[in-house]
Amino acid sequence: MRLHRLEVTAFGPFAEPQRIDFDALSGAGIFLLHGPTGAGKTSVLDAVCYALYGSVPGSRQAPGTTLRSDHAAPDTPTAVTLELTVGGRRLEITRRPEQDRPKKRGSGTTKDKAQSLLREHTGEGWTALSRSHQEIAEEIEQLLGMSREQFCQVVLLPQGEFAQFLRAGAEARGRLLGRLFDTRRFAAVETLLADRRRAAEAKVRAGDEKVLAAAQRLAQAAGDCGDLRAWPLPALQPGDPGLAAAVRAWAAVARCSARERLTVAEYALAAVEGRHHAARRAAEEARELDRLQRRHAETARRAALLRAAGPERERVRDLLDRARRGALVAPALELRGAAAAAHLTAAHAESLARAALPPALAEAGTEQLATVEQRLREDLGAVGAAQRAEQRSAQIGRERATLERESRDAEEQHRESADWLARWDATRTALQDRVDAAQQAATLAEQLAGRLEPARMQLTAARRRDALAADAEAVRGELLSVREESSAARERWLELKEARLRGIAAELAAALTAGEPCAVCGSAEHPAPARPAPGHVDRAAEDAAHVRFEAAEERRAAVESRLAAVREAEAEAASAAGASGTAELLALTADLSARHAAAHADAAGLHTARERLARAEREHDARSSDRLDAERRAAARASRREALDREQASLEAELVLVRGDSPSVAARARTLEDRIRMVTGAAASLRRAEVTAARLKEADDQLADAAFKAGFDTVEAAADAVLPEYERTALQHRTDTWQAEEAMLAERAAEGDTAAAAGLPPADPHTAEAAEERAAARLRAAASAVDAARVRCAELDRLSRQAEQELRALGPLREAYERVARLAGLTAGTSADNERKMRLEAYVLAARLEQVAAAATVRLLRMSGGRYTLVHSDARAGGRGRSGLGLHVVDAWTGSERDTATLSGGETFFASLALALGLADVVTDEAGGMRLDTLFIDEGFGSLDDQALDEVLDVLDSLRERDRSVGIVSHVGDLRTRVQAQLEIVKQRGGSVVRHRTAGVTD
Repeated sequence: MRLHRLEVTAFGPFAEPQRIDFDALSGAGIFLLHGPTGAGKTSVLDAVCYALYGSVPGSRQAPGTTLRSDHAAPDTPTAVTLELTVGGRRLEITRRPEQDRPKKRGSGTTKDKAQSLLREHTGEGWTALSRSHQEIAEEIEQLLGMSREQFCQVVLLPQGEFAQFLRAGAEARGRLLGRLFDTRRFAAVETLLADRRRAAEAKVRAGDEKVLAAAQRLAQAAGDCGDLRAWPLPALQPGDPGLAAAVRAWAAVARCSARERLTVAEYALAAVEGRHHAARRAAEEARELDRLQRRHAETARRAALLRAAGPERERVRDLLDRARRGALVAPALELRGAAAAAHLTAAHAESLARAALPPALAEAGTEQLATVEQRLREDLGAVGAAQRAEQRSAQIGRERATLERESRDAEEQHRESADWLARWDATRTALQDRVDAAQQAATLAEQLAGRLEPARMQLTAARRRDALAADAEAVRGELLSVREESSAARERWLELKEARLRGIAAELAAALTAGEPCAVCGSAEHPAPARPAPGHVDRAAEDAAHVRFEAAEERRAAVESRLAAVREAEAEAASAAGASGTAELLALTADLSARHAAAHADAAGLHTARERLARAEREHDARSSDRLDAERRAAARASRREALDREQASLEAELVLVRGDSPSVAARARTLEDRIRMVTGAAASLRRAEVTAARLKEADDQLADAAFKAGFDTVEAAADAVLPEYERTALQHRTDTWQAEEAMLAERAAEGDTAAAAGLPPADPHTAEAAEERAAARLRAAASAVDAARVRCAELDRLSRQAEQELRALGPLREAYERVARLAGLTAGTSADNERKMRLEAYVLAARLEQVAAAATVRLLRMSGGRYTLVHSDARAGGRGRSGLGLHVVDAWTGSERDTATLSGGETFFASLALALGLADVVTDEAGGMRLDTLFIDEGFGSLDDQALDEVLDVLDSLRERDRSVGIVSHVGDLRTRVQAQLEIVKQRGGSVVRHRTAGVTD
């Protein structure tokens, strides 16, 4: 992969379009990227990463951050364009992030979506390939063969991370290598096996719990069997050995004990059944004798009662006979009663009707009343026509009242409209003035809004500048403290190291063994081994002091980094705030806010003022038109009023003749109707009285004839003999009862066994029944014992079969658990078979680390003048640390192997640089051998002396043998004289700019 051209616009600190020509910079092989802090050196690398992957490196992709430059004009869009050659293809990638832009119409902003464009240069020019974010991402990642994280580690070599990588422990190294070589599948295998082990263990424990639950159910079913009291339930827990055998043995004992108790209960039941049969037979004989004796006594008592009721039986028979003959006369009696009641009612109605008639008609007959009714109906017909004329006259009066009311309303509305039209000119002038004032306020509010937002942004920047100045002062004080702490820790470590070196002979002597050669001189004799001096410093004390020194150095570096960040943020805030003070900006912002609020409040009534003016103009037109219509309607009402007056006068002349002495025609009609109803009712009452009198005479004749035929001398005697139906039914029921009782007594007198039982002594059924009940209770108890014993045996057999099934199913689960547990322990590094306690992922990463160390050693030997070699260590870590990811440096001058954390600052730099370059080679090979022609190295050169710097530059210069170009990002001033091709980032108030320098020429 080779970079050719990078163009950025409104990106990071770059406000105006900037172009970087990597072809010109790469001609010298090594080029320098430099500039002041905060100018935007890292932003150049961010732009390259953003163009390729659509996002910046993870450490700078903080939540809430934006890629857009704060210095750029609102209408300048943020864009990044990168031209590169990869996989033999020349491509151009253009990306625009999601961003706000001013609206084309009106005020405010609108959001533009993110855009991407991929083009390829062919013999015919540039050809567009895709605009899809996903397609472009897949194409670039496939061509590069690296993810974004791998690209940032391999192409944008972060020296600080690799310096930490050298000093870090195995866990931190594992995290970095895991991101680069994607060993997630091996970690997934560890997790999968661990999950399977837990699942298998849970299944085994669940199986054991089921077995124990089955044993508990067996114990509940066994109850209080006497044999089991000396054989308690096994007190074992899930997972305990011997659980299956103990449960099987206990279940066998429980079943045997239950069967023995069943046999005993069956023998006892057979004996109780015989005694119960004899007691039941004796009780039945006693109950039968008692029944016969009581039957004989009851028969004698009822016969005596029947003889005493003889006179009453004769009286009831006589009443029943008279009632049967009276029933024949009852229909005639009912008919005569109904006729008498109807005649009485009709006669009373006739009296009331005659009383209501005039005296002249009080003794009139039916025909005379009919003649009077006919005459009244003729008079009522003549009044009907006059009623219609009277209704029309009343309607005319209502119409004239309506016309008068309309006239008054029209006159009032005419006066109100005339007054309103007289004020129209003044009203229109006032409304137009309101519209003009609101329009002027709206224009002023827009002008003030354009000045208010920049003032607010400048005030925010000024406040942030003041706050950051205070933070910087506090961080500077903290930096002095941590520097003093670091210096003291370093001096202490060096003192202990020097003291240990002075007594190193004692440490070597402690490792001597009689008869074995010395590791220093080779002699097998040790005549006078050195002894530790008082206050001897051992390796543990030196290592502890070095750890404290490293911790202090890390705190110092962290505070320095925080101070640089605060200073950079302070400079950016000061640039945005300008030269004005916070108080001045606050006063300006407050004044603009107040004026803008006032203008905005005045402008808020513009729409209302316009609506009021338009509504008033519409009302003026409507009132002018209504005035003409009102005049036409007034003339029409006057004509209608005259016509109604003439019609009403004609109708009143006719009605005077018809009303007579009545107040109205309707009253006259009601009087005639009342008289017609009175005469008609009286005639009807007369006719009903005559009809009911004839019916009553006919009913009297029929009643006398029916009484004679039934055998009664008079009608009154027949009426007395009639009884209601329910009384006749009751008398007949008493007669039938006496006859049935007489037949039953005759039947019982013929029974021989009843008479025989009466001659025997009295029976005692209660004593026999009590004996039977006691025998039945003993039988039920014995049967219940047998049933309970049988149920217990069946339940124990069933539960034993279930327990056996659970035990059989548990065997394969335990075998599967043991197999999975061995694999999970081996991959997790906890098994005894894993001698180095290495996890599977660590084992794979250890192989990668070994490759990286070998590739890094090639360059480290050259940088260190053949002194240092990086080697991988798979020694087992102490405590709970991760094994297999150790990294040591071998010093050829002393022949000793030590931890990389003991390297000095300059040694750490070129060791980390060699490690980064080696890692780049390994990752490149891992990605399919993709050629990387452009690399960037970020900082770290300030810790090197002149000789070390020359050696490092020679190594970097050797990269040109593969036609590579290396970009160095650094503040070191000495590099500006050693590296001819330079890219300078110049920080300005309006945004940073880039300048190319090659062999003293600046563009």
